[in-house]
Amino acid sequence: MKQKVVSYKKLPAVVDQYLREHCDLVIFDKITKENYDTFCRELTDAIGLIGAELKIDDELLEHAPNLKVSATISVGYDNLDIPALSRRGILATNTPGVLNETTADTMFGLIIATARRFTELDSYVKSGQWKKPVGVRQFGLDVHHKTLGIIGMGGIGTAIAKRAHLGFDMNILYHNRNRNEEAEQLYKATYCSLDELLQQSDFVCLMTPLTPETEKLIGAKEFKLMKETAFFINGSRGRTVDEAALIEALRNKEIAGAGLDVFEEEPTPVDNPLLKMSNVLTLPHIGSATLQTRTDMCMFAAENVVAALKGERPPALINADIWL
Repeated sequence: MKQKVVSYKKLPAVVDQYLREHCDLVIFDKITKENYDTFCRELTDAIGLIGAELKIDDELLEHAPNLKVSATISVGYDNLDIPALSRRGILATNTPGVLNETTADTMFGLIIATARRFTELDSYVKSGQWKKPVGVRQFGLDVHHKTLGIIGMGGIGTAIAKRAHLGFDMNILYHNRNRNEEAEQLYKATYCSLDELLQQSDFVCLMTPLTPETEKLIGAKEFKLMKETAFFINGSRGRTVDEAALIEALRNKEIAGAGLDVFEEEPTPVDNPLLKMSNVLTLPHIGSATLQTRTDMCMFAAENVVAALKGERPPALINADIWL
């Protein structure tokens, strides 16, 4: 008899087929108030759990006494209560690496689009304002040869540094928990303090994971340290930034603009002041959102689950301290 796995996300056909070859798969397209009780009942005899965004904590785990593995389809795992999973001996996994290049494309797109004012000028043309040659009022700023500060030089940060150095001859500063020798050697990145990075960078790109230490890492003090001509890019998690402080910094022209793929609340409310600012480019958390990459992420998560079901160590195990 196959072991049971519950997915709280609709999976690509190829991933669905792969999992069904190894387990008894039950799928929920998404979890709602209407199906939550049914979902919890299905968890009672589930060995594996796979999906994205749903909070996996003590309350939910009370319904899953037989669970062995919980796999999130993302590199960030702030939706997983790691201590709660570890206390129960449940393996927690994520999908690092597979989305690095795609997410780096998105972040560098935000850098270029904010600096060159793409969304503003797209609106300028489509609204019929382009009635004479473009002048200084429509000018943007150069990206090439500027200074890029990357906060969080992990796999995605390194991929951003590669684009900046090899493609745009940018000077790269970075702040990270540990030195990144690859980025220093290949892309001439310079390690520095957070304050130094903020003061010297023309573009500040936040790519740190969300942890208790990084929650609201960037706030009023940090925005005041930035250049008035600098742009702030956030591709990490919305809660790594004090959003109210960001709004004030933009209103007070302490920084030139922002490119955001993440928000404090998602989906962000329609009355969020950031949505009314012409110098802020807003995306709906789509950093890794290409069909190929999302399929690869789902397959990676599925491989984590299958490895755990076989009694093998999953390839991307987060709470490795419980592995014996």
